[in-house]
Amino acid sequence: MVESITASRDAILLEDKYGAHNYHPLPVVLSKGEGVFLWDVEGKRYYDFLSAYSAVNQGHCHPRIIQALVDQAKQLTLTSRAFYNDKLGLAEKYICETFGYDKALFMNSGAEANETAIKLARKWGYLHKNIPDNEAVLVAVKKNFHGRTTTIISASTDPSSRKGFGPFMPGFEIVDYDNVDALEKALSNPNVCGLWIEPIQGEAGVYVPAEGYLKAAETLCKKYNVLLMMDEIQTGIARTGKWLASDHEGVKPDMLILGKALSGGVLPISVVLANDSIMLVIKPGEHGSTFGGNPLAAVVCMEALQVVKDEKLAENAERLGKIFRARMQDFMKRTDKITLVRGKGLLNAIVINDTPQSETAWNICMKFAENGLLAKPTHGNIIRLAPPLVITEEQLHECCDIIEKSVLAV
Repeated sequence: MVESITASRDAILLEDKYGAHNYHPLPVVLSKGEGVFLWDVEGKRYYDFLSAYSAVNQGHCHPRIIQALVDQAKQLTLTSRAFYNDKLGLAEKYICETFGYDKALFMNSGAEANETAIKLARKWGYLHKNIPDNEAVLVAVKKNFHGRTTTIISASTDPSSRKGFGPFMPGFEIVDYDNVDALEKALSNPNVCGLWIEPIQGEAGVYVPAEGYLKAAETLCKKYNVLLMMDEIQTGIARTGKWLASDHEGVKPDMLILGKALSGGVLPISVVLANDSIMLVIKPGEHGSTFGGNPLAAVVCMEALQVVKDEKLAENAERLGKIFRARMQDFMKRTDKITLVRGKGLLNAIVINDTPQSETAWNICMKFAENGLLAKPTHGNIIRLAPPLVITEEQLHECCDIIEKSVLAV
């Protein structure tokens, strides 16, 4: 039998004693979710303004997604890829047709998908660009976040991701984000096989590049025969007001990397999408995952994406994002505690007027929680604000009231 915890303090003490200390959560213990709301073990209700880092764009425990999960769980959950299953091909067809690619390679976590993209880019570079063996270079950008595996942190510039975890994987060149000149200089190296970027840097604090940067990156990749690898794990699936953040500039990456909201937060699903000339460089036995492409994930993925289509969640994010930023920009006139509001759709951040080393943003988030809204700081003085895309305009205004009240109270 599974024990029940009825007091937040008990749950926190258990995790502190038996769990690794690799996270620093707000002291809120959650036990239930529905739509835009979360409840703690004492029964207090909160608006969710983190959405599990955009994994629950469709809202918590969406009934259609849960039903798809339950129905398939009664039939078949896992076969491994040693055999075919009757759901994976359907999901591959669905997602390829949705995003316009020839092939899909399903994995589980976002980091796994990024690792997959790295391997594809390198193999493509050796086979199709004739890069000398073991000399392929991937260009990444400063302040990126693609995961925390040892390969991925080799391309990171975040000290907390890197310190104490070397030696690092060679083969990465790191350039400034949102700098076209730096991109061209790096991509002109004939050994570069891929440019690996986020269209908006979410974990870094919702950094939105200048208009035209992504299009320039696409043009330069074509000029120098380099694969454009777009990590849309956090920005994809309607979060920024379009299905993909790269859609805002009409950019079609050579490799599209998705995760998080592919399942509506129900289980880990990620995917890399590419055309045949890229995807088919990997042969049987060269890459895989026991759980990648399992029938449970395949069914959940299709239903999660269909919910986004049917409920027009991209359109809702686009409309409400403008309302949210207008509210916050108006609020900035009444307080000196916020220096900047930025974002697209319902992926937004406010920058607190204090140093990254201060506790002001943390204290504001604690006040948010006290007043019934959950968010968390990133990089010290930045608060990311990203509710489930099913939020209504009335609910959004209520949340803006909570945010304003809380900021003024700290």
